[in-house]
Amino acid sequence: MTQKRLFGTDGIRGTANVHPMTAETALKLGQAAGVRFVRGSHRHRVVIGKDTRLSGYMIEPALVAGFISAGMDVMLVGPLPTPAIAMLTRSLRADLGVMVSASHNAFEDNGIKLFGPDGFKLSDETEMAIEELMAGGSANQLVAPDRLGRASRLEDAGGRYIEAAKATFPRGLTLDGLRIVVDCAHGAAYRVAPTVLWELGATIIAVGVEPDGFNINKGCGSTVPEHLRAKVLEHKADLGIALDGDADRLILIDEKGDIVDGDQILALISCSWLRAGRLTGNGVVATVMSNLGLEKLLAGEGLRLERTKVGDRYVVERMRATKMNVGGEQSGHLILSDYATTGDGLVAALQVLAVLVHSGKPASEACKVFEPFPQLLQNVRFAGPSPLKHPRVVAAVADAEARLGATGRVLLRLSGTEPLVRVMAEGEDEAAVRQIVSGLCDMIQSAAAAEAA
Repeated sequence: MTQKRLFGTDGIRGTANVHPMTAETALKLGQAAGVRFVRGSHRHRVVIGKDTRLSGYMIEPALVAGFISAGMDVMLVGPLPTPAIAMLTRSLRADLGVMVSASHNAFEDNGIKLFGPDGFKLSDETEMAIEELMAGGSANQLVAPDRLGRASRLEDAGGRYIEAAKATFPRGLTLDGLRIVVDCAHGAAYRVAPTVLWELGATIIAVGVEPDGFNINKGCGSTVPEHLRAKVLEHKADLGIALDGDADRLILIDEKGDIVDGDQILALISCSWLRAGRLTGNGVVATVMSNLGLEKLLAGEGLRLERTKVGDRYVVERMRATKMNVGGEQSGHLILSDYATTGDGLVAALQVLAVLVHSGKPASEACKVFEPFPQLLQNVRFAGPSPLKHPRVVAAVADAEARLGATGRVLLRLSGTEPLVRVMAEGEDEAAVRQIVSGLCDMIQSAAAAEAA
C-alpha cells in the first residue's frame, strides 16, 4: 500500500492555516471524502462537529463546501466531544462523521478525524483512497448544480449525547452526595460534561468551561492535572475528572490529590465488569506503554493483556478482532465498546463513579487497583537517520534487557511527528530503571551524532 502523506494515526493534524491544516486542504478533503462515500441514490449525510479552537471557524465551512459540492447533506452540531460525533453518525444513519479537533494540543493546532457510518475511524486503506482522490481524482466527480447538498444545524445534538452518556450509568444509582470537580479544558465538553454529572445528582464544581478560542488545553485539562488537583483539594471534592480538548481522554484525581492514570482506570473497570459477568474476550487491550503492574494484575485474575502500538485506533482494531469490550491507553483514552466506538472520557468516568457509589469506598482506595512497576520515559532528539539500528544502541538495549530480566522491559520507539526517540524502561528496581534510561539516552545521542557526522 502506498504510504499515506496527510493522514496520521488520528486523522490529519497540524498548525492551523499552515499546510496541511488549511482551508484549501479541508475543502479538498470534503470533496474527496464526499465522492468516496456517496454510494447509491439515497440522500447522503455527513455529521460535522468541532471543539472550541478559533481555527474551527475556518476549517468547518471549508469542509461544508467540499461535502456539498460532492452532493452530501451536512448536519452541523457545533462544539461536542469526539465520541458524540461517532455516536451521532451511527444514530442518524449518516454516511460519514467528521470531528474538527486537535485533541489535547494547544489552540494553534487543529485536526480532522473521520468516522465511517458504523461510527468507527476509517481504515488505512480508506484514508489512502481519500488521499488519492484529493491529489486530483475528485474534481471531475463533483455533482451537477441540481444535486448539490444542503447544510443544516442539528439543534438538539448536545441533548442527544447527554442522554446517551447518562444511559451508561447503572439504572437505580445516583451521584447524590458526591462532590465532583470536572475540568473540561475549555474544550468540546464544556457544556455537556457538567450537565451529565449534575443531572445524575452530583454537586459539581466546573472548571475549564469558558472557551474563548485560544485557551483550549491551556494550563488545564487531562495533560495538566496539577490544575485539577488544586481544585479538588480546595473544594474537598470526592473526585476530580479531567478531560482533554475533545473529551476522548480521561485522567482522574482522587480526594487526596493523587493522579489516577489510564492504566488504573482500565484495571478498575475491567475487574468491576469481570465480577459483574460483563467482561468479554477474557482480557483487556492496551498499548506497549501500559504498566507491567496492570499485566500482572490481570494475569492474577485469569485475564490476558493484549498490547498494540500506541494509538487508540490500534486499540479499537484489536478489541474488534479479539471481541474484547475494554481497552485503552495509559494516557487516558478509554474505549468501552459496549457504549462507544472510540475513546469517551466522560463515559469512562461514569463507570468509575458507579464503582465508587456501589462500593462506598473513597476514590483513593477504589482507584488504587494495582501497584505500578517503576516506569520512566524520556525523549531524545536526534538529527539525521534513525539511530535505533546502530550496533551500539542495539547492544545497549540487549544489555539493559538482560539486567532487568523477566520482571522488566525496555521499549524504544520513534515519534511519528518529530525526530525523537522515546526511551522507556520498566522494572522492579527504580534506581536500575533510571540508570538504564539515562544510559540508553546517552548512547542514542552518541550514535546519532556518529551517524550524522
